[in-house]
Amino acid sequence: MATANEIELEIEAREVPSAFELPRAIARLKEELNAVILAHYYQESEIQDVADFIGDSLELSRRAAATDADVIVFAGVHFMAETAKILSPNKQVLLPDLNAGCSLAEGCPASLFKSFRAQHPDHVSITYINCSAEVKALSDIICTSSSAEKIIRQIPQDNPIFFAPDRNLGRYLIKRTGRDMLLWEGSCVVHETFSMRKLIQMQLEHPDAELIAHPECEEPLLERANFIGSTSGLLRYVQGFKRRKFIVATEVGILHQMKKFAPENEYIPLPPDSSCSCNECPYMKLNTMEKLYLCMKNRSPEIKLPQQIIEKALIPIQRMMAMS
Repeated sequence: MATANEIELEIEAREVPSAFELPRAIARLKEELNAVILAHYYQESEIQDVADFIGDSLELSRRAAATDADVIVFAGVHFMAETAKILSPNKQVLLPDLNAGCSLAEGCPASLFKSFRAQHPDHVSITYINCSAEVKALSDIICTSSSAEKIIRQIPQDNPIFFAPDRNLGRYLIKRTGRDMLLWEGSCVVHETFSMRKLIQMQLEHPDAELIAHPECEEPLLERANFIGSTSGLLRYVQGFKRRKFIVATEVGILHQMKKFAPENEYIPLPPDSSCSCNECPYMKLNTMEKLYLCMKNRSPEIKLPQQIIEKALIPIQRMMAMS
């Protein structure tokens, strides 16, 4: 016998328009709700194509805050939707699938982060934006992969730094800045799985290709990269060339925008160590066009945060904006 939840899902599935009709149905709901749809670069191409704005997490939240929309629909992961709520506390923020999390955020629970900070009270805590709202509220400064280096260089040399939660990004920043930082031992489930063996094989097969990589990748891979940058940084970089070949070491969703903005180039996604599709973020891919439609139709799941967390988390985000 089917459970109540299974019956509810079956009923919902029957209410979803066909794949052909979905984009128009979503557009109608967007108008009815006075909503803005945000899509991270790692979303499925169909979702990117119906979004009002496509980009990195912070950029999207800032652009949404600047609109007169009443509802923000964030096709991304949980911490991104939380950031949108922090920057737009009076707007309703919807996330197509509440289970769309992040290995970095999940690997840095607020209780452990708070305890670790208490053990190192003299350290300035610079925290990568890929963390929960509670961890943001416990941090001194938030950063993105593109702003982290500039922020770190502004911290006085005699002031020790604690960087969380991505150890790979932290190691990269230590090499870039020469600052010795205390690192939280977290990593991205996608960027840590790229295979050095397969990279070397690909470079032998494509000796004319440049390797471009996100700084969340493992250090040996970054050492071979021709260019290292944030997701939006990688996109900007390839737009500067025509008829060039790139091996891309980040989540495969970005290739959709690369092909749109610089179609003359050839893009080769770097495969993971196994035969799985591990260069696809399993969390990002939980969002689908059907779930996007249903969350707008039902105005749920909704991101709700305590006012105290919103106020405390906003402070380190504002510091980041001032310093970057």
